[in-house]
Amino acid sequence: MSFELLQQIIADALSVDQEEVVMEADLVSDLGADSLDAAELMMTIEDSFKVSVTDEVAQNLKTVGNIWEFINSESNQ
Repeated sequence: MSFELLQQIIADALSVDQEEVVMEADLVSDLGADSLDAAELMMTIEDSFKVSVTDEVAQNLKTVGNIWEFINSESNQ
């Protein structure tokens, strides 16, 4: 599991440069995600990192850092 993989997944899903995908980046305001983008991104993250993202959790994953922290916390269980 690597942050670079997460960067690549987000960059591909949102059609942005991988360099823009930094911990502080907000999915909506910085990377231009809409609700459909976010839903598709969560499904890709679930598949790639073998985690389960509930709708309630997904609503709180607003930044790249939030997503990374969630993946790490789920992977350590």
